[in-house]
Amino acid sequence: MSRQTMFPEGSIKFGITPTGWVNDDFPDIDIGIPFGQIVSEMALAGFCGCSRGHKYPSDPTVLKHELDMRGLQMSEPWVSTYFTIKDMHQKTVSNFEDEIKFIQAMKSGDMVLAELGHSSHQQPIALVPNAPDFNEDQWKQLADGLNELGHKANKQGITMCYHHHMGTGVMTMPQIARLAEMTDPNLVNLCLDTGHLHFAGGDNLEFIKLYGDRIRHIHLKNIRQDVMEYCLANKLSFKESILQGVFTVPGDPAGCIDFEAIFQALADKNYAGWLIVEAEQDPAKATPLLYAQMARKYLKEITGQ
Repeated sequence: MSRQTMFPEGSIKFGITPTGWVNDDFPDIDIGIPFGQIVSEMALAGFCGCSRGHKYPSDPTVLKHELDMRGLQMSEPWVSTYFTIKDMHQKTVSNFEDEIKFIQAMKSGDMVLAELGHSSHQQPIALVPNAPDFNEDQWKQLADGLNELGHKANKQGITMCYHHHMGTGVMTMPQIARLAEMTDPNLVNLCLDTGHLHFAGGDNLEFIKLYGDRIRHIHLKNIRQDVMEYCLANKLSFKESILQGVFTVPGDPAGCIDFEAIFQALADKNYAGWLIVEAEQDPAKATPLLYAQMARKYLKEITGQ
């Protein structure tokens, strides 16, 4: 299959997150680039969509106007769940219902979420050793809660995708397998994050082989292998790992992930939907527009789109 026919024309859409310009987990990783410049550079780089960031206007009407002007669509809001924390079930559900309204106002986007209960990734502590290990009750609370949210999303015609994440209780391949087994595949889809999976010791091609039918959203994150090994060996925090440069974009020669093989595997599974470039980098070291253009150029070369 040639690159030009890897995915049927119009079946995939390329977007990008604002995390290359400013970080949402760590807002101090910021050199002062304003919202308007961020989304303008996304469009200039050739992307047609973006996820939401904390510098974006809070009014969906204003935000949609700003994105429409630049030919951008909302690809997703990030949604944090806290089902594994006592008495946080209803607050998690209420927040999810608010995000449904946001997607409806934006007239586009999937729901991408992750369980952040007890997670280590936003704390100034060693990322992997301090990641939570859910007990039986917590796994049941999480699975039941996700099925409930998935039902609410389905009723509104919204695709809900679970995002495995470093420093959380759903990080490794065995943990992902448990979540997949305990949740209803008709309610809970999966978001593959290529960088988080590699960082956690997983195999992207194996993930696609196992869960291809449930993958409905994708984050394209590259990894600098030598930096990753340094971060793991020295038990760095997530923030420290970002500042060391563990993440980069597809197309960066410094990255180690074979995206061409990943795209071919996805095409073989008839993947259709968003492909979102996400690389948390320090904008003081990695010029955001340069890396956005690098990624988009590479993606076009590989996929023909």
